[in-house]
Amino acid sequence: MFERLLGRLGPEALKHDWIEYMAGASILFGGLLVVALLTYYKKWKWLWKEWLTSVDHKKIGIMYIVVSAIMLFKGLVDALMMRAQQVFSYGDSQGYLGAEHFQQIFTAHGVTMIFFVGMGVIFGIINLVLPLQIGARDVAFPFLNNLSFWLFASGSMYILISLMVGVYAGTGWTAYPPLSGLKYNPGVGVDYWLWSIQISGAGSLLSGINFLVTILKMRCKGMSLMKMPVFVWACFITMILVIFAFPILTATLAMLTTDRLLDTKLFTAGFGGNPMMYINLIWAWGHPEVYILILPVFGIFSEIVPVFSKKRLFGYSSMVWAIIAIAFLSFIVWLHHFFTMGAGANVNAFFGVMTMIIAVPTGVKIFNWLFTMYRGRVEFTTPMYWFLSFVVIFTLGGVAGVLMAIPGVDFQAHNSLFLIAHFHTVIIGGVLFGVFAGYAYWFPKFTGFKLDERLGKIAFWNWFVGFFLAFLPLYLLGFMGATRRLNHYDRAEWRPLFIVAAIGALFVLVGVAFQALQLYYSIKNKESLKDETGDPWDGRTLEWSTSSPPPFYNFAKDPEVHERDGFWDMKQKGRVSDTNYEEIHMPGNTSAGVIIGGLSCLFGFAIVWHIWWLVALTTVAMFAAIIRRLYEKNTDYHVSVEEIQEIESRRAKL
Repeated sequence: MFERLLGRLGPEALKHDWIEYMAGASILFGGLLVVALLTYYKKWKWLWKEWLTSVDHKKIGIMYIVVSAIMLFKGLVDALMMRAQQVFSYGDSQGYLGAEHFQQIFTAHGVTMIFFVGMGVIFGIINLVLPLQIGARDVAFPFLNNLSFWLFASGSMYILISLMVGVYAGTGWTAYPPLSGLKYNPGVGVDYWLWSIQISGAGSLLSGINFLVTILKMRCKGMSLMKMPVFVWACFITMILVIFAFPILTATLAMLTTDRLLDTKLFTAGFGGNPMMYINLIWAWGHPEVYILILPVFGIFSEIVPVFSKKRLFGYSSMVWAIIAIAFLSFIVWLHHFFTMGAGANVNAFFGVMTMIIAVPTGVKIFNWLFTMYRGRVEFTTPMYWFLSFVVIFTLGGVAGVLMAIPGVDFQAHNSLFLIAHFHTVIIGGVLFGVFAGYAYWFPKFTGFKLDERLGKIAFWNWFVGFFLAFLPLYLLGFMGATRRLNHYDRAEWRPLFIVAAIGALFVLVGVAFQALQLYYSIKNKESLKDETGDPWDGRTLEWSTSSPPPFYNFAKDPEVHERDGFWDMKQKGRVSDTNYEEIHMPGNTSAGVIIGGLSCLFGFAIVWHIWWLVALTTVAMFAAIIRRLYEKNTDYHVSVEEIQEIESRRAKL
């Protein structure tokens, strides 16, 4: 009876090793603690009304960043566990992690960092900044924005659930068949992987459509395409990549799902299928995904460097065309991810040349930023620290990438730790350091006070030193022949380098601790860190023309720009008097997003465990929630002129 009701879910699903029990217990304890605090302080209604059901782009952006911060901590713990295993497993010692558990950890680490840290913080920052930079009061589709976040959050839950119920995939984060097929992985791990990415990927695609329409249709008066801030340009091109790339991922995962549920053998060699088709498709999405992560960061640096160099951005037009060129080339380099798969010399040569060419527009951007600094009055704030470290580290990763674009070199280095070092150099030194720069730069915009600079710089130096200690040894180990994805190495002479890498990971952990301390200290001492001007960095773009933090309607009057640096132009000519206000129309909150997101998480869990009655029930419930949303009473509201005057008057006094 219970077997029929619960499908594959049984007592065996709860059996884990002591590490997983500890991880599951910590997740349960943390969840119960949050519930207890919300209950004690009677904040449930406030949480539901002000945050969970909010369609305010600023609050949704903050929720993205909160979820990503939690997942970053989880991903960092995974990395520390892997480094510790490689230190302790030498000679006859097998360490403290078994091979299967180690495979699950590095798979979960990759998925966590790419999908739920990288994508999360990028969409979070875009949500926060983009509408303000184009002079809009919200995104084009506020409800869709809320739904996208909840699909993202629902997808992230499977990685945490697998620590308590079942196991996660041990296939690597790209889950190549036949390893991810039924024959070699009949359990639930790959299914967790599939639905975590499929559900969050649907949210990403909806966000891409939403932001693209927002940029095209909601720019303020006077802001033509070539007057947009470079960050907006970067977001614009990124969303085009999302719209073209993510359907490929969705279709690929759908086909792998049918292989596992219906045994269609689309990717099974010998039955008319072809595993290489999966690998081509996954990287046809996967390489544009790298630029989906990095292009917004290029936009962030294009905002930060001019402000702290006290100069206009050098080569605006060339920056825009470089972003467009990178986007185009990103779709014709995917095969360099499998030079070793036997595509042939001519095919490998073409993709090798294309990979080298994509370094050219990237180099253009680096030189433009450096020329912006040249003869400027450079102010070495925390955001500039992150930028300068990015230049060093990203250039190192780019050189390694051009080296691996040579098929002959890639044949030697592809399956080694050299590739791991290259990838982390680009993603950590590029994406993560860029996000930290944007976090420090825009934090006072949304809180009204700055982060403590001293603690921020201490955190930076720990990250910077820790990064080099953690990943430079991997370049050396890769050249020595250390294969990636192994939990045990027999070569005793490699152990000192693994120890150095583990020490580097500890430095990074200290850096994260100082970032947490910086946030706590800054909130506690926010009065002393406030800036009366509302523009602590002397920003040049339109988001700084509102008060800090911005009101819920962003702009009391629709702004109008005449120059590329819209706010800079306003400051030089003097701001327009804000007296002739007009009534503002704003979207109201809705519970549909959180309900559909929660049901989608339950739906995926039911498919993973083959609980078919629950699959049917959640499917019907999701359709019902969508229909209810279509007929939901209009919750939009108007902000009267009197309310605007009162709010603006109060904010002016503050």
